[in-house]
Amino acid sequence: MITIFSADHALHAPEHEFFRGNRVPCFESPSRAEFVRAELVARGNDIRSPDSDSTDALRRVHSGAYLQFLQTAWQQWVALDPNNADMQPFPSVWPVRTLRHDIEPDNFTAKLGLYSMDNGTPLVAGTWDAAKAGADAAASTAALLSQGERGVFCATRPPGHHAGSDFMGGYCFLNNAAVAAETLLAQGCRRVAILDVDYHHGNGTQSIFYERSDVLFVSIHGDPMTEYPFYLGHADEVGSGEGTGFNMNLPLPAGASVERWFSALEAACARIEHHGADAFVVSLGLDTYAGDPISTFALQSPDFLRLGSRLKDLGLPTAMILEGGYAARELGVNAANVLDGFTG
Repeated sequence: MITIFSADHALHAPEHEFFRGNRVPCFESPSRAEFVRAELVARGNDIRSPDSDSTDALRRVHSGAYLQFLQTAWQQWVALDPNNADMQPFPSVWPVRTLRHDIEPDNFTAKLGLYSMDNGTPLVAGTWDAAKAGADAAASTAALLSQGERGVFCATRPPGHHAGSDFMGGYCFLNNAAVAAETLLAQGCRRVAILDVDYHHGNGTQSIFYERSDVLFVSIHGDPMTEYPFYLGHADEVGSGEGTGFNMNLPLPAGASVERWFSALEAACARIEHHGADAFVVSLGLDTYAGDPISTFALQSPDFLRLGSRLKDLGLPTAMILEGGYAARELGVNAANVLDGFTG
């Protein structure tokens, strides 16, 4: 299978994050993508660099103000104090209920809070370049489907599905799955389906397409009553306006069994088949693996072969976009197993 991989992912290499109130080494590290690449090379996959520019798709997915901030955030940070070049900025205030979010403050920390949903998404000097290269990889993946490929894998980081139209969060800056969907629509698809199988709900992707009927969003994830991102991903979120009925959430309790997870996958696939999509985007989070350090589902490496086979059975041109998965050494095997299952 063709895999789109950009070496520029390594430009985003923060040293630490805040997890449950503590400063810890980053779970979302460059080694994740490198383990994936190494395993795919070992299994003979066709590794290619991105060759599409995602700029137009990004403008449809994200607000202009957010893109401008993200592109210039590091320069703004260092301009405050040259010593900031050796420090990671984190937000400390957010415009929650009753506070205004329609005015961008001059204060950098306040701007960072305006465009962030959490303080666990660290910025570094190379974040924009890495995220843009990842979005280019997603657009390149979609372009190959439009050229006749049946399945293409986008092995990119940082991930994207928590990024909304005007905010970052959950290690995500640009929404790669949404970029792939918008690219497919721009290249002639009438309807696209997105399936998010990451342990954590793809709140950003849901919010981007929540009022639209041309993109179906279906997610299997940990119950937001106890699992990040907490504030979205409930079963009663079905879309609104024109998008009513085009959003489906299948939350599962922490520790859900393998068979319960695959039962949810069958429900998701049935809804996708009913949608009548021309193409299919999979937010391929692999933190459903039993050994993942920040998730609690029970899938083992062989189960990802089963997942890939079921995705293939949908019979749609399929773009698989790497999302989460923080058992870094096992991530390569699990990703490659999905691809092997898909190709048979």
